[in-house]
Amino acid sequence: MNRYIQISIETKDDDESDVLVARLSQSGFEGFEEEPGKLHAFIPETLYDATKIEKIIADVKGVADPFHTLFQKEVIEPRNWNAEWEKDFEPVTVDHFCAIRAHFHNAIPDVKYDIIITPKMSFGTGHHATTYMMIAAMEHLELMQKSVMDFGTGTGVLAILACKMGAEPVIAIDSDELSIENARENVAVNGCDTVQIELRDSISGMGRFDVILANINLKVILENMDSIRQHLSQTGVLIGSGVLESDEGKIRERAIAAGFAFELQMKRDNWMSFSLKNHQS
Repeated sequence: MNRYIQISIETKDDDESDVLVARLSQSGFEGFEEEPGKLHAFIPETLYDATKIEKIIADVKGVADPFHTLFQKEVIEPRNWNAEWEKDFEPVTVDHFCAIRAHFHNAIPDVKYDIIITPKMSFGTGHHATTYMMIAAMEHLELMQKSVMDFGTGTGVLAILACKMGAEPVIAIDSDELSIENARENVAVNGCDTVQIELRDSISGMGRFDVILANINLKVILENMDSIRQHLSQTGVLIGSGVLESDEGKIRERAIAAGFAFELQMKRDNWMSFSLKNHQS
């Protein structure tokens, strides 16, 4: 098992914490824990770049930091991340549409779709505003017999929901091996064995889809905007999140330049979700 680096950052408020999560997630950080006045962020030791991380934090805080005082660093030895997450993992319900729970929780009554997730270190349990908004947006999609790509699948929760909504085929990709392993486990537990899960960092060459789900981050979405459009059907739609409210202008401008019609879906806890549609649709 790989070792992780934990950095702990003093934060002045929730807004600063949200911005830090967004920026650090673009630089290889895979997990975050928040407490009043402090953010803990986790990254594989092999991806740790002190200079880059210091610059990100200094930029967010608006200070220079020549003496490395902005955060504390700790090496985390391999541990049972599943047990760590389970301690505080509570069910999440999105209206009466979807519930996300761990295997040790009772089934949630009066919801259309009940999903079991064992998160480990992967992103996507519904607790974070971005995953919640993606699920809320999916409630308004007709996915029966539609082809779906989940770009940056994390735990696989969105791919599992698409499968339960009748989508076929459903292909889920992620660039992180641990996420792929976790997603495969979650897909099996939910009886969605038809979901195809692949270790990839690009959708290039994967055909066209009716719907692409991308709960990733600003950098990846902007870099892949043209490729995403090339892989959508003529009436296809991208549902995206992982982007701060303050970055709406960047997404809107890039989307329009790529030939999309931009539609804001929702804002929640300083984050936003959006849909992009081909002009042909």
